[in-house]
Amino acid sequence: MAGLQGSGKTTTSGKLAAWLKKGGHRPMLVSVDVYRPAAREQLKVVAKSIDARLYEGDQKGEPAAPALVERLAAEARREARNMGCDTLIVDTAGRLHIDEDLMGEMESLKKLLNPQEILFVADAMTGQDAVNSALDFHKRLGLTGVILTKMDGDARGGAAISIRHVTGQPIKFIGVGEKPDAFEPFHPDRIVGRILGMGDMLSLIEKAESTLDRKKSEEFAKKALLGDGFSLEDFRDQLSQIKKLGSMESILKMLPSVGPFAGMQQASKNVDEKQFVRLEAIINSMTPKERRNHEIISGSRRKRIAAGSGTTVQDVNMLLRQYAQMAKMFKQMGKGGLARNMMRGGLGALGAGKQRFGR
Repeated sequence: MAGLQGSGKTTTSGKLAAWLKKGGHRPMLVSVDVYRPAAREQLKVVAKSIDARLYEGDQKGEPAAPALVERLAAEARREARNMGCDTLIVDTAGRLHIDEDLMGEMESLKKLLNPQEILFVADAMTGQDAVNSALDFHKRLGLTGVILTKMDGDARGGAAISIRHVTGQPIKFIGVGEKPDAFEPFHPDRIVGRILGMGDMLSLIEKAESTLDRKKSEEFAKKALLGDGFSLEDFRDQLSQIKKLGSMESILKMLPSVGPFAGMQQASKNVDEKQFVRLEAIINSMTPKERRNHEIISGSRRKRIAAGSGTTVQDVNMLLRQYAQMAKMFKQMGKGGLARNMMRGGLGALGAGKQRFGR
């Protein structure tokens, strides 16, 4: 894993390991960044969060930095083989700029390890700087691919086209958030859609399919549209499901910025993500009986719920109003026949979405 300091190599190394684990591989991580304070400790925290193997090395009597880098790399490769790991991910040191010491160290590591992949990690928000550094790394190391990080920010990925052009190597993955699963394979057509403001509906659909509990979603739809309505408990469960998809800003950015979705991406910047936490806290502060029947929540109960959730009575009132409005809306949709159509199709909205968008 190559790149400049601050590009996100360590976090990306962990994300790549998590992605490989999901595919049935057995990766091991090692940090050979012996210069940046706590760099190896940071990778240790990342590895622990995804339950991945990590080679730390014996830090007693450590030799000088250049020799330590090669020793750590060689020992990690041997340990990976002994432990039956099929992939070794080497998180290397970075610099604030390209320098001879950095490139010399990278060339030594390449000669020592003979890696199958040399991936350049680039911050998508740095623009032309990322392109220039990618070219320098490629000339000295012979990159095999690129990973773009911070694609969940304001950058739409224009740097991807330039990096692909100057290096001739493919963009293999993109990072779309801080969490370990905020990592996905690169699809050129989808990035073009983002650049042109057409959104990325396919990625959103795939994320929903892999993240959401389909059974719970179907049960909620049946309750909301065909049954006696959904409870505050059901509402809380759906909030938890939505949170799994990531921030509202990242979700709305995948929608097209044209037609009925126009303006939603801009509005996403004003979304208060903490509101979801407050809503869950309010519902959790209710008794099971109150969650199943909101009509029994009197003034005194509202004061107790507000105190228990660390919110105000006004916040509790707002939640109950929003819940009542949603319940009414779903009920009207059910009466209009939409529910029957959805049930007839097996609630296959996700599958239909894939067909509609060419999959």
